[in-house]
Amino acid sequence: MRKFKLQVQTSVDGYMGGPNGEMDWMTFPWTDDINAYIDALTQPVDTIVLGRKLAEGFIPAWESGPEGEDQASIDWMNNTPKVVISDSLTESPWKNATVAGGDLAETVNRLKAQPGGDMIAYGGGTLVANLIAEGLLDEIHLFVNPTALGEGMPVFPKLDSHQRLQLVTARPFDCGITALHLEPKRS
Repeated sequence: MRKFKLQVQTSVDGYMGGPNGEMDWMTFPWTDDINAYIDALTQPVDTIVLGRKLAEGFIPAWESGPEGEDQASIDWMNNTPKVVISDSLTESPWKNATVAGGDLAETVNRLKAQPGGDMIAYGGGTLVANLIAEGLLDEIHLFVNPTALGEGMPVFPKLDSHQRLQLVTARPFDCGITALHLEPKRS
């Protein structure tokens, strides 16, 4: 079965966005060591999973070829098929993207049962919170930026019960970000 990974930027105090979704606190430029780590993380991935709100900015931004990104990254982001999780869209307005709605666990388990490489989610806040709360992720990759926000959009919002995780690796990078690779601790 395919692995389902989450890759998300976070502040040291656990926020993936500011109070209004701001992302101007993230550490850039990245260094070669973090780029190599992310290349290895995404190498087995052949499907990107996004929430609708994130997809609305993410997909067009990559289609326009964001400044500071190398062409190989731009091509990978644009050429990798995307699944947008949404109950408000019935069809995708974007190239190379399909829409999936309904019960999240059923949708994710159906995607995971399909043949192919790994899947990776980059966010949105609601999608991330629901994936974590429902225990649907196989790996969580937090890229902890050396910034505290004080408030914002939490990676781990209020949960119904404790979320037990196991640290697989922690890796600091020259740019100041530390990657935490976590996996759900299965009972």
